[in-house]
Amino acid sequence: MKLRPPRRRRTRLAAAAAALAVLAGAGTWTVAAAGGDPPVRREDRFLAAAGDGVRLDTSFFTAGDAGRRRPAVLLAHGFGGSKDDLRSRAEDLARDGYAVLTWSARGFGKSGGRIGLNDPDREIADVGRLLDWLATRPEVRLDGEGDPRVGIAGASYGGAAALLAAGHDKRVDAVAPSITYWNLADSLFPDGVFKKLWSGIFFTSGASGPSKARCGRFAPDLCAMYERVATAGRPDADARALLERRSPSAVADRIKVPALLVQGQGDSLFPLTESDRAARAIRRNGAPVAVDWIAGGHDSGSKEEDGRVADRTRTWFDRYLKGDKSTGTGPAFRISRTGGLDSAEGRQRLRGASGDRYPGLRNDPRTIPLAGREQRFGNPAGGAPPSVSAVPGLGAAARLSGLGLGLALDFPGQYARFDSARLTEGVRVTGTPVARVEVASDSGEATLFAKVYDVGPDGKEQLPGQLVAPLHVTGARDGRTVEVRLPAIDHTFEAGHRMRLVLSATDLGYASPAAPAAYTVSLAGGGLSVPTAPDVTTGSAGLPWWAWGLPAAGAAAAAALLLTGRRRTATPAPDPALADVPLQISGLTKRYAKSHDRYAVRDLSFRVERGQVLGLLGPNGAGKTTTLRMLMGLIRPDGGEVRVFGHAIRPGAPVLSRVGAFVEGAGFLPHLSGRANLDLYWRATGRPAGDAHVAEALEIAGLGSALDRAVRTYSQGMRQRLAIAQAMLGLPDLLILDEPTNGLDPPQIREMREVMIRYAAGGRTVIVSSHLLAEVEQSCTHLVVMDRGRLVTAGPVADITGSGDTLLVGVAGGVGDALAEKVAGLPGVASAVRADEGLLVRLGGLTTPELLGELVRLEIPVTSVGPHRRLEDAFLTLIGGTP
Repeated sequence: MKLRPPRRRRTRLAAAAAALAVLAGAGTWTVAAAGGDPPVRREDRFLAAAGDGVRLDTSFFTAGDAGRRRPAVLLAHGFGGSKDDLRSRAEDLARDGYAVLTWSARGFGKSGGRIGLNDPDREIADVGRLLDWLATRPEVRLDGEGDPRVGIAGASYGGAAALLAAGHDKRVDAVAPSITYWNLADSLFPDGVFKKLWSGIFFTSGASGPSKARCGRFAPDLCAMYERVATAGRPDADARALLERRSPSAVADRIKVPALLVQGQGDSLFPLTESDRAARAIRRNGAPVAVDWIAGGHDSGSKEEDGRVADRTRTWFDRYLKGDKSTGTGPAFRISRTGGLDSAEGRQRLRGASGDRYPGLRNDPRTIPLAGREQRFGNPAGGAPPSVSAVPGLGAAARLSGLGLGLALDFPGQYARFDSARLTEGVRVTGTPVARVEVASDSGEATLFAKVYDVGPDGKEQLPGQLVAPLHVTGARDGRTVEVRLPAIDHTFEAGHRMRLVLSATDLGYASPAAPAAYTVSLAGGGLSVPTAPDVTTGSAGLPWWAWGLPAAGAAAAAALLLTGRRRTATPAPDPALADVPLQISGLTKRYAKSHDRYAVRDLSFRVERGQVLGLLGPNGAGKTTTLRMLMGLIRPDGGEVRVFGHAIRPGAPVLSRVGAFVEGAGFLPHLSGRANLDLYWRATGRPAGDAHVAEALEIAGLGSALDRAVRTYSQGMRQRLAIAQAMLGLPDLLILDEPTNGLDPPQIREMREVMIRYAAGGRTVIVSSHLLAEVEQSCTHLVVMDRGRLVTAGPVADITGSGDTLLVGVAGGVGDALAEKVAGLPGVASAVRADEGLLVRLGGLTTPELLGELVRLEIPVTSVGPHRRLEDAFLTLIGGTP
């Protein structure tokens, strides 16, 4: 049964049926308040579903004037969840002036029925019943009799329900789906290849629960389909048809409402191609569409995005449900780009990039030539051992790859590769790269897995997003030319790096043919066509004010000198006892502006000696940057003092000439080259050109020929490297770096680490504030940990963190003694012991990628793997987090 109720003409019979549905379950209500916000009223009740006796567990939220009608929002949960997951978000929307209804879908939570994967005759018909019920509520605004003003939001499973409901029921007025599918058959059977690990997770989690049937809570037709495909290792036409009917693509021409499409960049389940297809289809229908690519996805969730996405969803509904034309809904296209890790939470720090239009996945392509001979390789019998790219739910793999540890694995004799030359300039790829290859197979068909690596100058590979694209080729006995569409990514390949196209015969996440086969692959010309989005710009602090207002800056500086000249005469005399001490901070205090009792830094004291590399750590808001700014004389403390080599620091203190700093970014003249900017900066110091040591400073920058290009053409990473080089000019005795690795790729991060160590070994001192705990642990000799403006602890790294080469491996179903013994017996493993979080493995020769390969070979159900960094444990314990 398909729901096609008209917007304006509803019968009184439908309203009466809805009223009966209300009476079908007993309702309870509660009132909750949050601080000074209006109290939220919640009504819990069971509602009759779509005519088959199933009862749905629901909650209805409102706030404010109970007699006022307002737009409604349906919030749909993800697969395996329930309405309880949505309570906090529902309460927030209620306070924002919406009537919010949440429910547990069939087969989940306390609702009855079996899981139909958004069957139009069941789950989507249920949404129609919920709309009928909303139309009876006095709190809900109506567009017509039986027609509530309503939007639907949901993630993953719930996001698909939102899109399907918009296609089946004309009463839906706006949708905001996230990390969901457009065509479920394409998601689980891409190009006819069975995505076995994700499918197994789907059906295993759905089969768990109170039901004792073989398929648990799944509908019988879905259960039979999965077992048939999993046994054969490949989908059939009936399986595709079953999933396509449950996909938004089946009603593509009927989704005509404003849609905010949010999709994850690190998502091997529902990749960026799904939101791209949805955007193109809905736009063809004439509806407004905005596309937002968030960090993370199903493989590695990014909780720091949750609040922003919730806010954007609210403004989307404000515009299209409340009709508030003054509300901005954000850019037509937005991407979240990585800017390092937050050490307090272990999460990515993100920056937004946006454009006035959605560029799609093949915008403004350029061709990168590839080279490589014709290559022969094979599919092993049984498809094992498999290559490793994405491991479902293994977010740590993506993070480790970002740090250059390279968890992606390709086994010799099972793949072909083709490399570009070293790039002379950085290339930001935004979208789907495409290549053409010639494929021949002795069996007449081939299953291949394509990916593009970012290969650094040291040969280390990074797989952007840990993503791979399957490709099934038929009619290939005598060779066939095929187009390879790689995974959609947003990634910068820096100057000096290579692009590497790899075609593998196996992949851990997919089913490969069980029979052995021999493949021959060669390039078919044209190289690698990579899309770009030059109109999508990354948000930044902007150009420094002095780049456009040097005359005004000079006048302000002169005024400042006049005003502070008298104070400078009162600067304390140098302390001879500290003449050889790079830094001593005593009782340093700084209050927030216009506050007498709120402190950014309070009573901070520590000392730094020659030859040390000191890591300044603390969560956001700990006062680290404020401390560094006082150290540089950029702001005045309210109490205490800073002494550098015995001299008290004041604005313009002569001793600051012995200090090099990179704090809160550097400003450059955009029309000048990088080299000219460095030269101009050094000449402004008035020191001899020979003292600049430009060659040593540029050693870390690695800008190559880009050094002679205008800075306005630089990427954010290139600007970062130029700023670090500027701080090192003159080889200062004290070097201060605030987040120096932001924008650097893994080889450059490693080089930065080595430079800091060498720099301090020469008798100089380095102070580095960073969120990358792994880098701090490897490069720093001493630590200062701050929290809420106060010193928590200070001392050698070894005293605070300890040492060890230990990994924490998460295992589905827990770890038993037999499993621990099996891992402990592996060659190259020193020990393996059970822990509350999983299995602690101390390496004794194996590398992390080799260990992961061994665990896969042993068929251990790994859910996560990552360094068991004692620094991280100690740090989180010190600041009151969870180690």
